[in-house]
Amino acid sequence: MLELKRTDSDNTDFIALVKLLDADLAERDGDEHAFYAQFNKTNMLKHAIVAYEDGRPVGSGAIREFGPGTMEVKRMYTVPESRGKRIAGAVLAELEKWAAEMNCTKCVLETGIRQPEAIALYKRSGYIQIANYGQYLNVENSVCFEKILG
Repeated sequence: MLELKRTDSDNTDFIALVKLLDADLAERDGDEHAFYAQFNKTNMLKHAIVAYEDGRPVGSGAIREFGPGTMEVKRMYTVPESRGKRIAGAVLAELEKWAAEMNCTKCVLETGIRQPEAIALYKRSGYIQIANYGQYLNVENSVCFEKILG
């Protein structure tokens, strides 16, 4: 059974999952990892979710304020042995619900072209590709998306 827990970045299970995510991204990103890592600090995230499967932490995600009425999705991860079970989709849907409860109307996010599973998840979840924003503006390996909530 899947349980989704709303928490923050101080949650020890969230911290452990983010360490696994960072190790995975370091491998995928190679020499570019340091550039991306500077934008993925997790301290002070007030809205994080940990997914538990039979009591074991198997997935995570978070949102942070991006602009008026907009949240940015961050730190999405599912442990390899639990992939393919729609856990990330459940985490993402809960993050969107949480954002809507805070009167946000849109979520944005950035992912990398080396994460085809993530790109497929976001498209399947109704996100549309947009021009790269902010620090990702001229980064050819970044792909940005948005979704209007509601």
